[in-house]
Amino acid sequence: MSRTTRRSAAVLLTAGTAALVLAGCTSTAQPAAPSGGDAAAGGPITVNATDAACEISSAEAPAGNISFSIKNSGTKVTEFYLYGTGDRIMGEIENIGPGLSRNLIVEVPDGGAYTTACKPGMIGDGIRNAFTVTGTAARSVDTNARLAEATAGYKRYVGSQIEALVPKTQEFVDAVKAGKVEEAKALFPVSRTYWERIEPVAESFGDLDPKMDGREDDEREQGVGFTGFHRLEKDLWADGLQPDSAAVADQLMVDMKDLQTRVAPLEFTPVQLANGAKELLDEVATGKIEGEEDRYSHTDLWDFKGNLDGSQGAVAALRPVIDEKDPQLGPTLDQRFAAVDALLDEYREGDGYKSYLTLTEDDKKAMAAAVDALGEPISQVAGVVTS
Repeated sequence: MSRTTRRSAAVLLTAGTAALVLAGCTSTAQPAAPSGGDAAAGGPITVNATDAACEISSAEAPAGNISFSIKNSGTKVTEFYLYGTGDRIMGEIENIGPGLSRNLIVEVPDGGAYTTACKPGMIGDGIRNAFTVTGTAARSVDTNARLAEATAGYKRYVGSQIEALVPKTQEFVDAVKAGKVEEAKALFPVSRTYWERIEPVAESFGDLDPKMDGREDDEREQGVGFTGFHRLEKDLWADGLQPDSAAVADQLMVDMKDLQTRVAPLEFTPVQLANGAKELLDEVATGKIEGEEDRYSHTDLWDFKGNLDGSQGAVAALRPVIDEKDPQLGPTLDQRFAAVDALLDEYREGDGYKSYLTLTEDDKKAMAAAVDALGEPISQVAGVVTS
């Protein structure tokens, strides 16, 4: 996801807590075929994204699993979103390069008014179109006890991460307000880790995410105020604490508690989890690998680990379903997760990680290659889960 709606969610799961899964939904309509031009004909809805248009083959689909096939016919890297009420992100696919195509499956059990958007250049509100979902779809948790149990487990996990994120952020905020610069610096990557572990969930709230996790670029490109974690990061490492640093810190806490309130009633789908696992890796491979996430503190490797753990946790949540439907996919994912983890371990320092500045270009290329190799089988998970 672009920085204007910052994403991605992770987990530090033990073997005993790994069996988490999100519930899906089953449409009353016929299931989508693997190819085709629109939902009514049984195929994915095609999206032709250019630098000036977002051409969608159908503005309507029945509730359930909705498939989109997005081709970037423009000259700029683009993104595609399906938004619900209040710009809640129902599904997204990002970093679609010129000439490339990507597929997105979104589970939408409730009929109503939605919005699609292409974002050429990955900035702004995008080129938007109204989209209607008709009818309703039964959630698989209503008929599948395994998915119901797993969904409840994942929801408990998200709640536990929020319960850790809020007080750890409060510690960080208190240190900033007290002028304890070194203490605040030490707390910054720790509190950020909890954020990264639930980033795909947190980023789904398009109004909160830019305020809490936006970068300075967003202010210049979008007119979005530079606040939240990264504004305080700049104050601590680059500019020194400013007269309004305390106010920025207080607002971060207000927004964090708002996030906690909004997350509590959420229900999830397995496709959201599968898509989130891929998004987390895309974040590393297309942006964070360049050191642009924590550009002042250079604590990027903490975020890498959070993203990796989040992706691995999402896959672990879906593993019983993956193993049932594609027994070969799980072992491949295990091996490639282990390869990325081994690379990260080379940069361990105490309880955390070395500065990202210590990595050479060859180090970055090796990391990107390992993440890309992992991303390929993870891109198959959504299709397996919905098959």
